[in-house]
Amino acid sequence: MSTHKLPGYGSTLRTARRLTEQAVRLVNRAVPGRMPDVEVVLTTERGMVDLMAAADIALAGHADRRALNRAVRQSRRMARECQARAIPKPDGGVLVLIDADKHPSPGAFAVTVVHELVHAVQFGRRGVRERIVRDLRDALGIERQTGRQAREYVRLLKQDEMEAYGCEHLADQLIPGATAAAAAA
Repeated sequence: MSTHKLPGYGSTLRTARRLTEQAVRLVNRAVPGRMPDVEVVLTTERGMVDLMAAADIALAGHADRRALNRAVRQSRRMARECQARAIPKPDGGVLVLIDADKHPSPGAFAVTVVHELVHAVQFGRRGVRERIVRDLRDALGIERQTGRQAREYVRLLKQDEMEAYGCEHLADQLIPGATAAAAAA
């Protein structure tokens, strides 16, 4: 657990560290699969853009100027829309980026951490990492994928999201009423 471009959030970092350690144990027990090495970074929207673009380029394995520009544009768009994102790393680990400003309470943070840790476990399943790399390379204009592969990616992404949303109830074990508070926010 670390921070990126986030000065003065010491108590938030301590709370986040405690909740993340507990969430890892919960998700490990509840979700089928193995939890990879997870690096959680607490940051701002602007910091998410930097880290997402760098992680995407590292995962795609190619860094010409055009692909880099596409990665930055895609990261900016995604950082505005999302609260957090889990990204597989080339070494087999997972990078979880969390926007601290979009989590007004520890309950909302707990729900997000559980959701992203479920994705981290999903990345360890057979074929998932390769599918993500193939779609990312297509999005960055490095290597095309077939229409069939793109449809399969979208279908399986929806399925993975449904599983992650279904596991968010585990956050109630970390902070009672967390899912109700997150739904109200």
